[in-house]
Amino acid sequence: MGKIILYHGSPNQIVTPVFGGGNDRHDYGRGFYLTEDIELAKEWAVCNPLEQNGWIHQYELECQNLNVLDFQKYDVLTWLAELMKHRDAADSRRYRVLSVKFIEKYGIDTSSYDVIKGWRANASYFYIAKEFVRDNIDVDILEELLSLGGLGIQFCIKSERAYAQLHERPEGLTLVEYSEFNERYNARDIAARNKMRDLVDSDANKVTKVFSTLL
Repeated sequence: MGKIILYHGSPNQIVTPVFGGGNDRHDYGRGFYLTEDIELAKEWAVCNPLEQNGWIHQYELECQNLNVLDFQKYDVLTWLAELMKHRDAADSRRYRVLSVKFIEKYGIDTSSYDVIKGWRANASYFYIAKEFVRDNIDVDILEELLSLGGLGIQFCIKSERAYAQLHERPEGLTLVEYSEFNERYNARDIAARNKMRDLVDSDANKVTKVFSTLL
């Protein structure tokens, strides 16, 4: 993997990626999040309650000598375990106890990686996650459910070295119309949830290999 072009959707016209910045509660923890899919980036730029236009920032990442973790090469349970380190799928005592065991069994150490690549846990994901930790979803349909969500693949810049190899291309700065792309984001989410509910309620969901039985 050499140089790749990535996009960051934001409500802000000026964005300055800083090592150590970001929010611990995001999918892969602190970091700067981007995607190769400009159309998804446009939706992400306006999927907020501000009701204002957003911006697409275009970046070039030199991947040479970077240690990249690609969650698409792992079992979906490994990805879920990583999300559980940072985001809560439920607020019950049962979940707090079981999630620790789940992370211990399926999680991996991500601390040595410069960049993490994997699905983005949008609003649709939380419908799946909540049903999964309630033992309402069989693991055999879990990956299909996630594909229905159209989650999109994101890159999270983690290390100081990765930040040093990330450069914005000013000519790629693009205005995103709130009315058009927020509507697209919401329509995608509604369609995904409807498809997910249909699959969860179908005979394909055996409800035998569920969250608590995997520990």
